[in-house]
Amino acid sequence: MAKVIVVTGVTQGLGRAMVDGLIEAGHTVIGCGRSRERIDELSKQYGSPHQFSVVNIADNNAVGSWAKSTLDQFGPPDLLINNAALINENAPLWEVPTEDFDAVIDVNIKGPTNTIRHFLPAMIERQTGVIVNFSSGWGRSASAEVAAYCATKWAVEGLTLSLAQELPRGMAAIPLNPGVINTSMLQSCFGSQAAHYPTAGEWAETAVPFLLSLSAKHNGQQLTVPV
Repeated sequence: MAKVIVVTGVTQGLGRAMVDGLIEAGHTVIGCGRSRERIDELSKQYGSPHQFSVVNIADNNAVGSWAKSTLDQFGPPDLLINNAALINENAPLWEVPTEDFDAVIDVNIKGPTNTIRHFLPAMIERQTGVIVNFSSGWGRSASAEVAAYCATKWAVEGLTLSLAQELPRGMAAIPLNPGVINTSMLQSCFGSQAAHYPTAGEWAETAVPFLLSLSAKHNGQQLTVPV
């Protein structure tokens, strides 16, 4: 059965790779990102029934408008993937600029909350659907110089595990550690060492089937994409 899948952060990295994999698997993808140029490129590459929009997920009103339009056209998503995230440049916590810290908090915590706030009621009304909130290895452990990012991903874990207890039977909320992947985000932290890890495209070959396999039985489980 073809699914309607909402994905945030589709303009680069894991989000972009998931779009390709999910569409190739025969599903309808509704995606958002902040780059107008890259959203336009996606829209040209993948026409109807797929839809891509410029949305800042940290802006609750913008997410609300996007969700309403999506729900009106496509109905409740079968799978909501909260992937979009920012990371601070490596630095001790006290040296992270206020505006950088605030941006990481706003996108990584408020962003998923905004999409859940606006998409979940329709999913609950239908009493089906899976919400996957992307966490990180740094949502279950910690390292120096990425304190802001760690704080948000630990928050995602707690937020998702609480949400899982609030959902009706037949639904799921899952915190997912995608693993270590050679993206621009990893390069900002690991430098040249990032090249030792799989690319986003390679990762998606395993990650997309895994995401599509998630169901109500996985509700509240802290999962990791298989290597």
